Amino acid sequence: MNTAGTTSARPVRKSTYFFGSLGGLLLGYDLGVVAGALLFITPEFGLTPLQKGLVTSSLLVGGMIAALGCGRVTDRFGRRFVVLLAGLLFGIGAIGAGFAPNVATIIFFRFVMGLAVGAASVIVPVYLSEIAPPRSRGMLSGLNQLMISTGILVAYLVNLGLAPFGAWRWMFGLAAVPAILLVIGAYIQPESPRWLVKKGREAEAREVLSRSRDATELEAELAEIRQVVAAERSQIRIGELFGDVRLRRILLVGVGLAVFQQISGINTIIYYAPTILTSIGFGNSAAILANAGLGVLTVVVTILMITVVVDRVGRRRPLMLGALGLSFSMALLAVTFFSSGIRGGAGGWIAIVGLSLFKISFSLSWGGIVWIMLGEIFPLRARGTAMGVATFGNWAANFLVAQFFPVLLGGGNGLVFTLFAVLCATAFVFAYFKVPETKGRSLEQIEEQLGASALPARR
Repeated sequence: MNTAGTTSARPVRKSTYFFGSLGGLLLGYDLGVVAGALLFITPEFGLTPLQKGLVTSSLLVGGMIAALGCGRVTDRFGRRFVVLLAGLLFGIGAIGAGFAPNVATIIFFRFVMGLAVGAASVIVPVYLSEIAPPRSRGMLSGLNQLMISTGILVAYLVNLGLAPFGAWRWMFGLAAVPAILLVIGAYIQPESPRWLVKKGREAEAREVLSRSRDATELEAELAEIRQVVAAERSQIRIGELFGDVRLRRILLVGVGLAVFQQISGINTIIYYAPTILTSIGFGNSAAILANAGLGVLTVVVTILMITVVVDRVGRRRPLMLGALGLSFSMALLAVTFFSSGIRGGAGGWIAIVGLSLFKISFSLSWGGIVWIMLGEIFPLRARGTAMGVATFGNWAANFLVAQFFPVLLGGGNGLVFTLFAVLCATAFVFAYFKVPETKGRSLEQIEEQLGASALPARR
């Protein structure tokens, strides 16, 4: 009888984790597809470097707006409602961009897609952290980053397949397919047990927890959730996050993680890797093929991160080591651009090594671990709002990098990569002094730990 129950529950759990992280796939696809589409949109509409930045960053403006307003909507109406809304916006934006008659329309529908990806970037880490058991929360929450990496890879492969036909409209429009799956998933998947308890629907929360916990774990976790919810009935507003010293300290850690993830330069690599490679001597086809190879590498390393690193090594140490790897790889790219004499053959190989090392370092550390920790460190009464603020910071930093990188790169020097190298080194200092270890603790234990001290003992 027990065996049968376990067998019947397992497919439900797997489908829950898959659909819960599907928003990450759409986010990755929309981030990655523009890298190839720009090669064909630019000559068709005669885009300037500033307009290229607008096509890319319009998605990020929508993301900022959604991230800032999504938290309270999520806490009021539930995690599933926001996932459903994001799926609908994804589909509308993808189809609209695919049929766009001019660059202004592309920018508008990229903005609509940005609203969707901004909402998804807030809710997916929270949802996955709240349905996953503490013993495997890092791995399961890391599915979000794996799906983002997979979405980027899918976008690169679509770009590679459609590039001979210049079919940039299909590149954008195909995102509607996973958007439909996300909408379906929102209808059939369970709500977050923590949100259900908060709304007084404990019987439903118990049923959701029973899908991935045994009886002892279920009762212990449900008791922890009850205790926290009973003490934190009031809903935190944005102003209160900054007014409470304890919450402000936790928020600064979260915002710092989110901002450093972006100013490491990751999305310059995602958006503009083909542009970087062509600027040092690669042909268009070779640059797109190399970019696809980097996408494969990212997925492989991300799988390693969620299955081995995050729940065995922890969170804090990979962040520190990853920041050092990111800084070194950006320094390699700076050398390539500063030294015009090594462009071409040698410069191309140095650039490939730098880009590969960057992808490996980011995927093992700041790529997935940041989103895992953002789903862990905020108190339940402030989780939705604080996630919105942190994610807004992430999107704002992403916007600034995406908007101005093409202009800076057009200068033909390595100053921009030198800047990224310095910022990544700064991220190491931040992780060392400010980031606590959260591996293996329940969300309620983490809340108690961070409430007692802004900086728990290091490990």
